[in-house]
Amino acid sequence: MNRREALERVAILMGSTLSAPMIAGVMGQVTNKGKSVAVTAEQENLLAEIADIIIPTTDSPGEASPGAKAASVEKFIVRVMRDCYKKEDQEVFYKGLAKFEADSKTKFGKGFVGLDIAQKNEMVKLSITENKDFFQKMKELTTTGYFTSEIGATKALEYLPIPGKYEGCIPLKKGQKAWAL
Repeated sequence: MNRREALERVAILMGSTLSAPMIAGVMGQVTNKGKSVAVTAEQENLLAEIADIIIPTTDSPGEASPGAKAASVEKFIVRVMRDCYKKEDQEVFYKGLAKFEADSKTKFGKGFVGLDIAQKNEMVKLSITENKDFFQKMKELTTTGYFTSEIGATKALEYLPIPGKYEGCIPLKKGQKAWAL
């Protein structure tokens, strides 16, 4: 099984499918040969803050796991949008991001980055219904970027490097099932 098949199977298990541009982005391919939307530092910072609410840092004893911001998911999002989505799709995504920021200013009188955690969570919940297309794409990009990053793969998930050490003959304990291939 190759990486693409593994991602497709994980996506199906998670109840969704990864889009073709997303798979191309994970594979490091560039499918958009045309023009792209220029992304500002403020937009990138906003993406980082939203991603960090979607996948926050956990402080569970013995299981602390860095969040999406620590994994630089915003850089993944910007790269995949630029390299793998048509300019029209990029414009729709970034218009959704602008609406998200405008909604934050309307509701709380300040931009999303300046909100406290409770207000940020409220804005994300609000966008699930009022800015649904943007939020679904943001969530897809965030989770894919996080779980394919080194931090997500090694800190949040159980990591077993493959290929591992080959041992051709391992004695089985009585009643033990054979190893899966």
